[in-house]
Amino acid sequence: MSLLDIKQHMVTVKMASLSSLCRLFNADPDTLRCMLQHWVRKGKIRQCVKKPACGSTCFQCPSLTTEFYEWVDGTREIVIL
Repeated sequence: MSLLDIKQHMVTVKMASLSSLCRLFNADPDTLRCMLQHWVRKGKIRQCVKKPACGSTCFQCPSLTTEFYEWVDGTREIVIL
């Protein structure tokens, strides 16, 4: 797994959850977050945080299922879905 592998995948799929990226690249979440941050700093990827479907603010949902990354190639903002 390299930064280029991540870029190529994200260009293709446009949006992916952290858990799906972990499975695809067979990597732990912390390693992938660090690598994704490279592309976030460059303005190519934006991190999206999904609110719980129940409307609650307890945030007891596993963080891997609520953390998404979107290929944006230019804009730098955090979106709350």
